[in-house]
Amino acid sequence: MNEKCKYIDTCPLRRTISVIGKKWTLLTINAIGYHERLRFGGLMDILLDISPKALSDTLKELEAEGLIKRESFAEIPPRVEYVLTNDGTELRDSVLIPLLNWVASRKGKSEESHQVCQRLPVPMWVYPAQDHITNH
Repeated sequence: MNEKCKYIDTCPLRRTISVIGKKWTLLTINAIGYHERLRFGGLMDILLDISPKALSDTLKELEAEGLIKRESFAEIPPRVEYVLTNDGTELRDSVLIPLLNWVASRKGKSEESHQVCQRLPVPMWVYPAQDHITNH
């Protein structure tokens, strides 16, 4: 009855949770989705306390999972921007935005979190109207 499934390590839900459950993943997806496209420096500005290595690792993993796309432009100096893929947009719209809306409805219940959010250039708990999107 309590046999372990032999496919548990390849379970799509387990894999998805292992990716989106990491500290910076959902915040990175939300920031890119909010702005439509962002450069590395813009993400560093928005995510505040993330280290360059942690951001780089997060971006590589999100790209490998097909949630973001890295776009390189042949310019001097080189320019790289990150955008959500269709899968990344669907994840943000179906999971993250409802979660952010839930957090927003509770914002008075955690003053400490609320004050941290107030430091952000983008209120991360707000699902913006499209005309408020700006690029970094």
